[in-house]
Amino acid sequence: MKHRTFLWFILPTLSAMILFIALPIVSVFIQSLFVQHEQVLVVSESCGPFGCSSTTSIDAEATAQLRAEQPLGKFNGFGTYTNRAHLAFAEVGDAWRNRDGLGDFLDELMDLPFYKALIFTLTYTFVVTPIVLILGLAIAVGVNTLPRVTKGPAIFVSLLPFLVTPLVGSLILFWMVDGDGIIGATLQILFNDPSLSVKASTPLMWTMLMVYGVWHTLPFSFIVFYAGLQTVPQDTLEAARVDGANKWETMLHVVVPHLMPLVTFVTLMLLMDNFRVLEPIVSFSAQGHAQSLSYYIFNDLREAGNPLYSSAGATSMMTILGVVILLTPVLIRTWRDFNQRAH
Repeated sequence: MKHRTFLWFILPTLSAMILFIALPIVSVFIQSLFVQHEQVLVVSESCGPFGCSSTTSIDAEATAQLRAEQPLGKFNGFGTYTNRAHLAFAEVGDAWRNRDGLGDFLDELMDLPFYKALIFTLTYTFVVTPIVLILGLAIAVGVNTLPRVTKGPAIFVSLLPFLVTPLVGSLILFWMVDGDGIIGATLQILFNDPSLSVKASTPLMWTMLMVYGVWHTLPFSFIVFYAGLQTVPQDTLEAARVDGANKWETMLHVVVPHLMPLVTFVTLMLLMDNFRVLEPIVSFSAQGHAQSLSYYIFNDLREAGNPLYSSAGATSMMTILGVVILLTPVLIRTWRDFNQRAH
């Protein structure tokens, strides 16, 4: 394809990406460099027979004029990125210098809101992603070996979690883990503890959020791998069986290498999706035990009467940077594999 033809071919997609992805990201970055203007205060003094007193009031007109002249706010540079609500350079430095050990330092980090959200986000991502990959492939292989009559119902049942709206699915699970729900009551019986509550325990709440993450995203992994299994060359499989390979060896040396492009694709999608976890935290009302980076942004934007756009913008940019860092090793490996096949 000629370069000119290729350019016209990708121009609509490229224009949409610039308009709906690149420009909003640039806008968010610019907003993160500014903070809201402080209100203009006027101090007035009144004197009477018993002395003088001063009162402080807000000059609404001057404040409105200042915000009209500088609508983005007061320039703060990277101050929002380094303040206590985000990277907290000063607090982290003090915690490192005064630490009694690594555990004490991590406890100090968990007291900082951004790092608390970051630790949960990374834990959620690195637990849910590999489990979904492995289980998705296992279920796809299992369904693929079923008789033709039962494949249709099995595929439908496997896709049910993906068909349920995330908010509804998480609410259903939330009710089930309640003390009166089937899961919550079963746990109380198993551990012989009538006061045991998933909602009151941070480790149990983290576990439940991850269980929901696996349950909801597993169908995506399953359907992609199931589609890929239909393209595995039957001649190669038969040749492996003739050479004496058992089912496990055939899976490891024939099926998995054939599905590696799909494994890369699913990994990329899961990393991006899991790193932006939000709905389960809102549905489970789990913000007291777990906060993700996306919830941190959500909380800043719904601040009553005074959305913290600068804080939300800074967290958004660091979330994008985190996604890029997570995807970089996968993309580098994909590029190397492509170059090896090309040569």
